[in-house]
Amino acid sequence: MTYNKHIFSGALAVLMACTGLASLPANAAQTELRVGAASADIGNLDPHFASSTSDRTLVAWIYGALVRFAPGSTDPATIEPDLAESWEATDNNLVWTFKLREGVQWQHGYGEVTADDVVFSLQKSADPKRSAFATDYSAIKSVEAVDAHTVKITLANQVPSLLGLLTNYSGGFIISKKAYEERGEGFTRNPVGFGPFQFESIEPGVAVHFKSHDEYFRGKPKIEKVTYRFLNAAAGRDLAFTAGEIDVAAGSTDQRWLQRMQATPGAAIDIFDPSELTVLHVNRTQKPFDDIRVRQAIAHAVDPAQIAQFRGPEFTRVAKSVIPSNNLGLNPEPGILPHDIDKAKALLAEAGFPDGITIKMIASQMPSYATTDQILQAQLAKAGITLDLQPVEHAAWHQMIRKDLSPLVDYGAARFPVADTYLTQFFHSASAIGQPAQVTNFSHCSVADKQIEAARTETDAKKQIELWQEAQKLIVADVCGIPVTETAQVWTRNEKLDWGFELKGSMSLGPLLTEQAHFKD
Repeated sequence: MTYNKHIFSGALAVLMACTGLASLPANAAQTELRVGAASADIGNLDPHFASSTSDRTLVAWIYGALVRFAPGSTDPATIEPDLAESWEATDNNLVWTFKLREGVQWQHGYGEVTADDVVFSLQKSADPKRSAFATDYSAIKSVEAVDAHTVKITLANQVPSLLGLLTNYSGGFIISKKAYEERGEGFTRNPVGFGPFQFESIEPGVAVHFKSHDEYFRGKPKIEKVTYRFLNAAAGRDLAFTAGEIDVAAGSTDQRWLQRMQATPGAAIDIFDPSELTVLHVNRTQKPFDDIRVRQAIAHAVDPAQIAQFRGPEFTRVAKSVIPSNNLGLNPEPGILPHDIDKAKALLAEAGFPDGITIKMIASQMPSYATTDQILQAQLAKAGITLDLQPVEHAAWHQMIRKDLSPLVDYGAARFPVADTYLTQFFHSASAIGQPAQVTNFSHCSVADKQIEAARTETDAKKQIELWQEAQKLIVADVCGIPVTETAQVWTRNEKLDWGFELKGSMSLGPLLTEQAHFKD
């Protein structure tokens, strides 16, 4: 198919030169880590606004939270103490008290982390003017500092997982109140956390530099310096990696890439959760997409199985619903429309477009997105739907889609693995673009608000799951979003680099860098 040519013709000639290389350079006693990122620049290092894959990866190195997923895991059952050394809840789970570790130090000499910082951070997370994840914290009635090392959180109603909201992920990160107030808007590119690595400097479009946080409460990191290079082009990252210029790099979710890297001496491949669910969101408020027949035609034209096969079965599978398949509350049979080109054409004609339609779509230049978009373009063309792709740099794309500038949004994401989080952020009307608490409801979906809201406070676990499953059926039936694929995270690294744990998962979507990481002799 033509999209193969577009994607690979330029890269293959360059990458062919990489085959048959000698083993990657040795890194005996190496204490500097060089990372190649699939990004052109940094977006926002305020963790409560960090939404791109690259930004999420970095904030997880800088910040900590009250609790955390055990390194290498995305299983909520592994949540363990971080800043909080212990906690307890009332019988109705509405009042939680967290006891903080004493002596935990902020980076850059900002002193000890206290309950006031926790109160400030969680109040900020719940404020739509200061957080992109505010709706997740709407059930928090109050956060109080009982004393310097004790925090009490009172909920207005029960939530599916309070600990999940307080992990080292999205709005759960704790920031320095003093640093945030001193640095103002500059905090987004000059952050302060209490994690194992502290920000040093940014070379725009080139790299971000970090050094070890030597006062980190779990111990001084074994890696002393980290350089996070922006290498947005996959071919450039691969060349830099095979030449030994970087030690670890974001991979490509393509089976040809996997085969090349598996054959590269000295290279190790990490394939880990969470799998990012790609959904093609359709803005129901814009013509002609306000006609459900047009939305249905698009859904019938998309062939997820072809995309999954093209990417490679090692890390890609067909999506089952409008939430990731690892989520508690998944409906494995929500009624997804099957691939049917004839049906798509008939629906378009019925909607008044017998000669087809042209759709402009702003598209990210990030390779994984670009690949999917070009395949979608070829698939839709068979049904008479011309997809006019308008590619922009990934950070700019994030900004533009949050202004309703694209009627179709191809968006890949993973969230805390409980159905409420994904359903709320992508399909509840309060999260729609343009709303005061907007998150990522690009389709302006509202058909399942009742079920999503009821499930949040439902105390019967079986009924709660039934509500989540009903919500998915309603969303799919209204074609708010078209589930496409689920794709695991893929990175390559020098085999001498040891993360210090088995990397099975990372909620930050990139390898979690802790004090344990080191190079083996």
